[in-house]
Amino acid sequence: MARDLSALFEPRGVIVTGVSSHPAKFGFVALHNILSCGFSGPVYAIGREAGTVLDRPVLASVDDVPAGEADLLMICTPASVNEEIIRKAASKGVRAVFVAAGGYSETGADGADAERRLVALADELDLVMAGPNGQGVVSPPASLCAQIVAPYPPRGRIGVASQSGNFVSAFLNYAEQTGVGISRAVSAGNAAATGVADYLEWFADDPETEVGLCYIEGLADGRDFFERVREVCRRMPVVVVKGGATSGGQRAAASHTGSLAGDDRIFDGMARQAGMLRAATIESAFEAAATFASQPLPAGDRVIVLTTAGGWGVIAADAVTRHPDLTLTPLPADLLTAIDGMLPPRWSRNNPVDLAAGETRDTIPELLDLVAAHPDVDSVIQLGLGIQGNTAAFTRSGPFFPDHGLGRIVDYHERQEQRYAEATTAASSRNDKPVMVASELAVVRPDNPMVAAVRGSGRLCYPSADRAVTALGHLTRYAAWRRARA
Repeated sequence: MARDLSALFEPRGVIVTGVSSHPAKFGFVALHNILSCGFSGPVYAIGREAGTVLDRPVLASVDDVPAGEADLLMICTPASVNEEIIRKAASKGVRAVFVAAGGYSETGADGADAERRLVALADELDLVMAGPNGQGVVSPPASLCAQIVAPYPPRGRIGVASQSGNFVSAFLNYAEQTGVGISRAVSAGNAAATGVADYLEWFADDPETEVGLCYIEGLADGRDFFERVREVCRRMPVVVVKGGATSGGQRAAASHTGSLAGDDRIFDGMARQAGMLRAATIESAFEAAATFASQPLPAGDRVIVLTTAGGWGVIAADAVTRHPDLTLTPLPADLLTAIDGMLPPRWSRNNPVDLAAGETRDTIPELLDLVAAHPDVDSVIQLGLGIQGNTAAFTRSGPFFPDHGLGRIVDYHERQEQRYAEATTAASSRNDKPVMVASELAVVRPDNPMVAAVRGSGRLCYPSADRAVTALGHLTRYAAWRRARA
């Protein structure tokens, strides 16, 4: 049974310790972020300086907080005073503690002793304790940003649990960049009492969360972790990045969070058995999670590539063919015949379907729906969109716009790009299949009308065909894993 973490992610009120008027101190930053992001519950500032900070009265002690008003305590004070603070907070009704402070097991033997005492105290008082040495907790459904850094991401369906606070920030930054949002995010820190598996189990029961995304450096009990995560994966996909895969990374992990990183080959094998999706990089991990959060699972591995540009089709064909979980399926005969009636004879007549600049105003939307609806197609990758929008942007910036008919043609190009993007989402939704759009414009021209429309639909526009294929591979592998256990 999953631990109840609702006080951590859905608190009715928050207490912040270590608050001072210095804007660079953790207590100030945590208080600022909570107050700035719309949290509606009571917030209490505890510090040694009398007066107000950010228009909030600073209380001298947790003793001064009204009982029953707050159930989350965020600790930004030194390790030497935290046990007493936690005990007082529990007497006021606090049920969850986030320890942002360091100075525990990551620092050596004395710190490890202090960490053990902290864990024992949390057990004694029946508290959820996150950290120590963590960055904070973010929960957009509760308008909660209880962390000591930025950013505050858009609300979405990805639940993040990480043993590195910096990678929580990285995932939140990608959410801001792409528009594919976050449901919950927590920096597990040293994970002394509450580990990544605890968060994933809670996410799997959370109606706000569709997919788990985690970064792991080491596991105290690998077998227990994988047994628990295997049950999570039966209900929710889990994407993982594993740090400490090399001897150099293992030494870095030991000094970072005090983790013993373990044998990477064992981790990889157990992750596969458990149904976890292991990503090679932070970027690909977020893109995989964003795909699970926004695309349906495919029924099989058969992929069709549609492209307006031949070169992109060739690269995508290579990527799909190399991927062990995907098949560049031959174009079904009836689909080939139907496309023959839509395009001039010079089209590729194969998969990838290269339009060879033969499309008219309605070709791309009609072709997307035709291909996605075919029973022998499981997934579609669309390439070569955004070109008209890019031309429109260049024309807008020129000295002749909007005269000479340029205003009219720019408007047409921009409308078409939006229409194409909307057609990819419609084809996916109507046929319950992944339809993925890739273009370098996602990075170099995020204001392109096609890119903006894909983002507006809540989906990811992938920066390249290769990255779309990698994400689709995770989606397809997980779908097959689920089918094998149905």
